[in-house]
Amino acid sequence: MNKLISAIATASLALLGGPPAHAASFPEKPVTIIVPFVPGGSSDITARSVMPGMQKLLGQSFVAENKPGANSAIGAQALARSTADGYTMMVGSIGTFAINEALYKELAYNPSKDFAYLTQAVRNPNILVAPPSFPPNTVAELVEYAKKHPGEVSYASSGTGSSDHLSAILFRQRTDTTGVDVPYRGGAAAIADLLGAQVNVSFQNLGAVQKHVLAGKLKALAITGDTRAAELPDVPTLAEAGIKDMVVYSWQGFAVPRNTPAPVVKTLSDALRKTLREPDVTKTLQGLGFEVVANSPEEFAQFQQAEVKRWKQVIKDGGIQLQ
Repeated sequence: MNKLISAIATASLALLGGPPAHAASFPEKPVTIIVPFVPGGSSDITARSVMPGMQKLLGQSFVAENKPGANSAIGAQALARSTADGYTMMVGSIGTFAINEALYKELAYNPSKDFAYLTQAVRNPNILVAPPSFPPNTVAELVEYAKKHPGEVSYASSGTGSSDHLSAILFRQRTDTTGVDVPYRGGAAAIADLLGAQVNVSFQNLGAVQKHVLAGKLKALAITGDTRAAELPDVPTLAEAGIKDMVVYSWQGFAVPRNTPAPVVKTLSDALRKTLREPDVTKTLQGLGFEVVANSPEEFAQFQQAEVKRWKQVIKDGGIQLQ
């Protein structure tokens, strides 16, 4: 009798300790990837770049669903409220997963509590650009010019709280200079006024302005990455230009609802990282100015927390009013 009870107990423990049945066979139906921005942006491109590879590896369709609005909060809230079974995931940006938490008093979701992170997919640096007619041609000259013209240098950005906006804030903190922020409704409008010399400088995403720099329509003073960009080898990093502790990347990553089963998280993360490292996918993303990261869930979660902490400090030191 005791042996029978022991055998039953052992079997029960084995069943409890094993993966849930739905996790072992995941996925059994199509998976939705929420994109919390309009089609054509960096998050959207990242999602659509991995979908064919994910389908091939996991044998199910992956469908992108654009849910733009409220600086990506609408889509992120939808993910946070979705069933934690792996059939709804999201690709979001530095804003979605880090800056929003630092900038908004009341956010409809909590990036640090509501999600399980799969991988930081890609990153790309910002590049400090100016119209050819703007006098400074180097970072040192820009700093000198800003100190001689306090509060006059205009910094265009794609919107309050964007990575280009906060890069400008951080730059002025690091150089003890002043300027005026000119936020736009998106990067395209900011770039248009840069090309028209209506504003002085901007920390635009490398992929968004690279063609204008190569065509001579904008001049590049420095790049915010930790190394020079292969596409623009003559443009120094900010560190090389004398500005320390200012490595900034815009980035995209994937997440699922927080309580998604660990085996499902692993399945999705492994497939994402393998897909991102496929030569054709990597080549496509690099051609758009992205650098593939494809790190582990643990590494991405640690990075996300470091980014939240960093931008909270920048916003506090910059006296930026919380939204």
